[in-house]
Amino acid sequence: MDRKKTRKVQVGNIYVGGDYRVSVQSMTNTDTRDVKSTINQIKALQNAGCDIVRCAVLDMEAAEAIKEITKGIEIPLVADIHFDYRLALEAIKNGVSALRINPGNIGSKDRVETVAKACMEKNIPIRIGVNSGSLSKDILKKYGKATPEALVESATRHVEILEDLSFRNIVVSIKSSNVNTMIDSYRLASAKMEYPLHLGVTEAGTIWRGTIKSSIGIGTLLSEGIGDTIRVSLTGDPVEEIKVGKEILKNFGYVKNGIEFISCPTCGRTQIDLIRIANEVEDKLANCQKNIKVAVMGCVVNGPGEARDADIGIAGGKGEGLIFRKGEVIKKVKEENLVEELINIIDTL
Repeated sequence: MDRKKTRKVQVGNIYVGGDYRVSVQSMTNTDTRDVKSTINQIKALQNAGCDIVRCAVLDMEAAEAIKEITKGIEIPLVADIHFDYRLALEAIKNGVSALRINPGNIGSKDRVETVAKACMEKNIPIRIGVNSGSLSKDILKKYGKATPEALVESATRHVEILEDLSFRNIVVSIKSSNVNTMIDSYRLASAKMEYPLHLGVTEAGTIWRGTIKSSIGIGTLLSEGIGDTIRVSLTGDPVEEIKVGKEILKNFGYVKNGIEFISCPTCGRTQIDLIRIANEVEDKLANCQKNIKVAVMGCVVNGPGEARDADIGIAGGKGEGLIFRKGEVIKKVKEENLVEELINIIDTL
């Protein structure tokens, strides 16, 4: 699908917007002041495929910790700051690649100008992040609740504050925990703004519910060509956010490396322990970067034929399975050896 072309923004060594690929982000849940734990988590996120990571900067000690954190990581770091412009200045000084801060919430115009000037000097972009819980009283009074129009008006206000200072190195996010509100908000913003959009459903929930809500919200917008970078918000290990985000992007063709995994839902024809086998294969291939399609099918009826476009796959029988490539059977293997044999063949591809 064709993406809407937005302004290009550089975040460290990653470009967001323009013709650049859709990137995936996450946020640490460590105490940023705990430098070692934060670095370790960021490294785990990077290994999972995270492009950009964000840290909460809740006080000056956290802002000072940024200096050591940035020395120990390889991906761009975004400082998440609320209200205190001094934390933004300290984070800039200590090497962050971007700020997440709403200019309307940090006080006087002089303070905003000071932050904007510091960002301009180091080519550091600002992400304006609006959500349902951050609307000003007058906007809530005008619209009655956090409608898409209210959210976009709030974002526009923050953008105009920076534009009045000739600052346009901006990324915008407009999030809601309600999927329909989130989708409609981004649609409105995309029609009005030239800035790259950071997609996400905020407070999406646990890994199970949050994955569903995020996939619907982010996926709908990506299918319409809207969105330049994404963050899946889950209550859990942030590495899970990257796994889900990468899978969303892969299914839209935005990520080319890594396996495409398909498996049948099982039925009464299935005579092997396919659920266990599918989970084991998926787990063993979690870090596989080969651009191949792998199929795990329950029977010969829906096996080689239905999954004939798979580069490699298995189809279950009674206590055994067939291994096939592009629909052609190449080997029959006992059930207990099926996963090992499949992985061995994949290793040779």
